[in-house]
Order: sequence, then structure tokens, then C-alpha cells
Amino acid sequence: MKKYLSLVTFSHTIFAMPFAFIGFFLAVTTTTHAFEWQKLLFMVMCMVFARNSAMAFNRYLDRDIDAKNPRTKVRDIPAGRLTAKAALTFTLVNCALFIATTWFINSLCFYLSPVALLVVLGYSATKRFTALCHLVLGLGLSLAPIGAYLVVTGEFALLPIFFSLSVLCWVSGFDIIYALQDEDFDRAENLHSIPAYLGKVNALRLSTFLHVLSAIFIMLPVHFTNVGWPYYIGIVFFCCMLTYQHLLVKPNDLSRVNFAFMTTNGIASVVFAVFFLIDRLWVR
Repeated sequence: MKKYLSLVTFSHTIFAMPFAFIGFFLAVTTTTHAFEWQKLLFMVMCMVFARNSAMAFNRYLDRDIDAKNPRTKVRDIPAGRLTAKAALTFTLVNCALFIATTWFINSLCFYLSPVALLVVLGYSATKRFTALCHLVLGLGLSLAPIGAYLVVTGEFALLPIFFSLSVLCWVSGFDIIYALQDEDFDRAENLHSIPAYLGKVNALRLSTFLHVLSAIFIMLPVHFTNVGWPYYIGIVFFCCMLTYQHLLVKPNDLSRVNFAFMTTNGIASVVFAVFFLIDRLWVR
């Protein structure tokens, strides 16, 4: 079990899962649909299965690239702790469990489940042909609030889209920062990334722009639904974390990239979600 948790870097679930809870409770508190523990459980299961599928497939598909990269050669498959066949089997099992779970939620979630898997699994191939791979990763994680909203309502709406757009820009921005570590390697291996395409300075500028957009999108819901003071505190904290990670990383100093990537963004998502949930209780 520890090997598989390491394979899918389960700790990275901290990025998307809080926004799935936001989408779920946004639906419960802004529509006539009541809270149901069963739906909440199904939502969490879908998030886990989709995350497992995406990460395991990424490790499977990138196993040869990871073996060449000094930063990633310690990962489970190139290090020999897990076989490629086991990773692929784990991917297929989790894909099947994801689709099966959506069957018990509602017809729309079930019909859209292959589309969701196509996005989250397809990201792994994108760095081979486009520098926009970071945006595809952001798109995959941005499905969390919309998907969770659909679990409750079975219908699309504008409000969760704002949160999804915020996640798209936020994740794309910090993935560009993370990719700074592999700029030289990506160029040498003809792999595509924003840092390899634009260089460190311009990549950081683009990341900053995306994070400004993320902040704007996370502010927009205040014009479409009632919010209280906890939501505004959450906005301020989230924006402060976005700013802080850009203060940590400089073009000539990447020593704190991992801290900016994991710790700062993990805290940002969890704390914002907590203030969002407090706000939903406050408004109700």
C-alpha cells in the first residue's frame, strides 16, 4: 500500500480535494438539493479514483523520461520499487472504479466520466508536443468543483465555473514554477514546457499573470451569491499565499521551489476551503 501511495503521490490530493468540497457544499447551500452523506462519500471516492488513475498513468507513461532525469529517477518505477505493469494495472482498476462510482450518482456524471478521465489521463502525454501542458494539468484539477457540484445537482451552473477557472489558473501557474527545475532537461530531451519555451524570467511572469487571474476568478462569486466575512478572509489569505510563493522563487534561486509548490499551495487550498465552509454556515 505504501508503494502505491508513493506512486500516486497521495499527498498531492491536498490541491484538488478542498475545491471538490467547495463545489459540493456550494451546491447544497445555493440550491434546493439537500445534503446527503451518500453523495458526499461518492464524491470523495470519485476524487480518489480519478487522482489515482491520473498519477499512476503519468508515472507509467513517463517512466523512461523519469529514469533519465536526475530529479525523478528515484521515483518508484525507475527505482525498481514497482513495475510498469503494476502501475498500468493500478490505473485501469481505478478508472473502472471511477466510472462504476459515477453510475450510482446520476446519469450526467456517468455519461461525462469518460470525458473526465480523458482529460486527467491525457495530460501525461501533452509535454511531448505542447508547452501548454501546464494548462492541461490545470484543466484536469479544475474539474473538481464542477464535478462535485454535478454530484449534488446533476446540472451545470455558473457559480462552480468561477471556482473551476480559479483552480485552472492557480494550478497552471504553480506547475510552471515547479517545471523551472527541469528547464535544461526538457530542452535537452525535446520536451515541451513553458520554462523551456520562454526561459525562467518570462515563465515566472506568465505564472504571475495566471495567479492574478486565479485571484480575480475567486473574487467573482461575491457578485452572484450572498457571502459573509469568512469568505473575504479566505480570499485575502488565498491571495497572500499566491503572492508569497512568488516571493520565494527567483530566476536565479530555485532552492525553495518545492516549498512554494507543496507547502504554500497546500495551505492555500485547505485554509481557503475552511473559510468557505465557515462562510456557508454563516450565510445559512
